[in-house]
Amino acid sequence: MATIEECRAALEKLSANMRHAEGDVAAAASMDRSVSCRITDLDVTFVGRMTGGGIVVRDTVKGSPKEKAQIRLTMAGDDLVALVDGGLNFAKAWGSGRVKLEAGLRDLLRLRKLL
Repeated sequence: MATIEECRAALEKLSANMRHAEGDVAAAASMDRSVSCRITDLDVTFVGRMTGGGIVVRDTVKGSPKEKAQIRLTMAGDDLVALVDGGLNFAKAWGSGRVKLEAGLRDLLRLRKLL
C-alpha cells in the first residue's frame, strides 16, 4: 500500500509532467480549476488547484473535503502511483472502476486530452 508521502510525490510528478506537455495536452493542462484526489485506502484527500499548467497541492485532509472540487479523482494509493509511473492505463482503470473521475462535461472533454 502506497504511503501519503508516495501519493504526494506521485501528484508532484504528474504536475511536472503536465508542465512539460506540448500541443493539445498543454492546452488541456492550462485549465484553472479546483482539484481533489481522494485516496480511498488511506482515507485522505489531496486538495489543490490545477493552474499554470500543473497541479498545486495545497492541503491533505482526512476523509472527504468539505467543499466539492471542480475536478475530483478517487482511487487507491497504489493505483495513483502506478498511473503516474506508467504501469496502469487510465482508460482501463477508469473503465474497470479502479479510478473514478468526476467533473463537469466541458472539463471532461478537455481532460480527455490529458489522458
